[in-house]
Amino acid sequence: MAMDRLEGRVALITGAGSGIGRESALRMASEGAAVMCADINPEGAQTTAAQIAEHGGRSATMELDVTSEAAVQDALAQTVSVLGGLDVLMNNAGIGGAYSWDQTISVNLTGVYYGTFHGAALLAERGGGAIINTASIAGLAGLLTGQLRDEPLQEGAGAYVAAKHGVVGITRQFAVTYGARGVRVNAVCPGYIHTPMTAQISDIEGGEAFIASLHPMGRMGEPQEIAAAAAFLASDDASFVNGVALPVDGGYTAR
Repeated sequence: MAMDRLEGRVALITGAGSGIGRESALRMASEGAAVMCADINPEGAQTTAAQIAEHGGRSATMELDVTSEAAVQDALAQTVSVLGGLDVLMNNAGIGGAYSWDQTISVNLTGVYYGTFHGAALLAERGGGAIINTASIAGLAGLLTGQLRDEPLQEGAGAYVAAKHGVVGITRQFAVTYGARGVRVNAVCPGYIHTPMTAQISDIEGGEAFIASLHPMGRMGEPQEIAAAAAFLASDDASFVNGVALPVDGGYTAR
């Protein structure tokens, strides 16, 4: 598939060290973008950048904790300074549902807010661009995963769903605020995807079969399928798409 929809553009992707972030970085690079691979795990980001380089793409890496507002601002500035611009921002860094309320909200909601708040202002100043926030089907509906485990609710239960609903809200608000200034803000809402974050599902007896059965297509998704949607939202093919929470979920939310 030869496409150069992102030729000459610069993208910053958070959580680029694994899973959906890594595949999105590879996909955008394959379409011509220079990519800043940011991750709290610098080794993961470096591996992603090395894969981009192997295919002849341009990239850079940085360690980033999205829960620090100053660090997020610095990441935006560094991307412009190191790669010569900024046209696409993918606020993708996130953690699963096994953490406390405060930690989950801090990474999955506040981190996305910092990126969107400072990123939208910077893109508007620079003449426009695209922001893609990684939400989830958990931003559109409740999850049934709890049925896999017959145990009482843990601290932080519901925090993942609350955070992802918040990401959809942030996406819509900034789309409305910045649309006239040339900044499109959209969210991608993955179903259950084969990534390090969902790996523990396979450890539960019947876990993967149960999760697959929740998707009308009868399977979990692959990170490349989310990357394809993110690349579309980043490109001019989505030039009139703004404020959308796009499910890429094999029909999960259609039921």
